[in-house]
Parts: sequence; C-alpha cells; structure tokens
Amino acid sequence: MKKDIAITVKDLHITYRGLKKTSIRASWKNFGNKIELFQALKGVSFEVEKGKILGIIGKNGSGKSTMLRAIAGIFSPDKGSIDLHNHTISLLSIGVGFNKKLTGKENIFLSGMLLGFSEEEIKEKEKEIIDFADIGDFIYKPVKTYSSGMYSKLAFAITAILETDIILIDEVLSVGDAKFKEKSYNKMKELISAEDRTVVIVSHSLDTIAELCDEVLWLHEGKIKKIGKPDKIIEEYSKFMAI
Repeated sequence: MKKDIAITVKDLHITYRGLKKTSIRASWKNFGNKIELFQALKGVSFEVEKGKILGIIGKNGSGKSTMLRAIAGIFSPDKGSIDLHNHTISLLSIGVGFNKKLTGKENIFLSGMLLGFSEEEIKEKEKEIIDFADIGDFIYKPVKTYSSGMYSKLAFAITAILETDIILIDEVLSVGDAKFKEKSYNKMKELISAEDRTVVIVSHSLDTIAELCDEVLWLHEGKIKKIGKPDKIIEEYSKFMAI
C-alpha cells in the first residue's frame, strides 16, 4: 500500500549571512570583510506521512527552529526543496506571526487570513479563540504590550481553533502559567489525535516527545544524525548529551 505523504524535504540547505563581532572602527575599515556565513542546514532529507507526529530534537544551534521555519515557508532554501503536497499549514512559535502594533483581536484576523481562512470563517471562530486564550481585556490592546505568556496563549489559541492539515510546534507547550500549560497540552493531544492531521514538534522536553510522537528526527550541526522510533532515538540522544 502506497504511503500518503504530507511533507517531503529533499536535500535542504540553508545558510545564514551575519556580521562578525568586531568594533565599530574596525567595521568601517574592513566593511567588505565582515560578513560571516553559517550553514544552519546541510543537505537534510526526510518525509512525514499524513497523520503522523514527528518530533525534532537536538542541542541548541542544531537547526531545529530553522527547519520548522523553512517548512512553514518563512525561510527560503539555498538549495533543495520542500513539498507540502497541497496541505494547509500553521506554525506555533513565540515571536513569529503577529504584527505587534495591532491588537490581539486584529491579529486573530490577520493570522487567520495568512493561514488561508476567509473573514467569515474567522468570525465564526473568533469568540472560541478569545475564550481559549483567556487574556482578558488585553485582547483589545497592542500585542507589543503582551508578556511572553499572553503572546503564547493567543498564538496557541489561534492555531488550535483554526485547524490546519499540518501543525508545526516550536517549544510553545513549555510557555505560560501552569493552568494554561495543562489546557494547551490537553488541547494539543486532542488535535493531534485526529487521524488526518500531521504534526511536527520541536522541543527540549524529551518526555513530551516520547509521549506524543510516532517518530523522532535528531538533528546535529545541521545534519540528520538519526531518525527512528522515539524510545530508541531518545535513549541514544540522552547518552550523547551526557558525555
């Protein structure tokens, strides 16, 4: 039986261009020599079956968040390709997706339309999103006034209520007060239990990855070190990090 694939990543390369750390005076003298290149992803290839939950682990700087942003279409590959096979997609990540000058309510509509929903569809879900986020009158205030907890609550509520075919999660479940953590975790388990929904989770919480994921991809220095069943990969990763 042929597998129904939701995400295909093939030979993905992404390089950042940044400035070398140097003094202002030295920068003016050597303006043409201060660009520094960093290869975040180096030829990564994998597939995710429709309805499966993939966890991505790795130490800081291994390319995990870059991978999610590339799948979401925020970063363009320098080389390689990403195919979502005509599925709709949303990214849950702190600091991504909101216009901070707009109110929370306005960002509900902006985010929804960017996800491909009509104004009417968003209006139908608006009250449910506001109730789930539970940030009180801050929903009518600019997002730039929000704490990281309020930001994550609203971001999670939008993605959880405006359901897409593919959900990408970048550490969001670890942010917020204890009550919201429990509520969001339960909601996420409900969402990913849907047979046709595909989920990719980046997290440092190995317990979360072990409980929720069908497969785990271990990134190390921009390359895939291992990919396989959660118990086996997590055990090897834990031993590696303990060295």
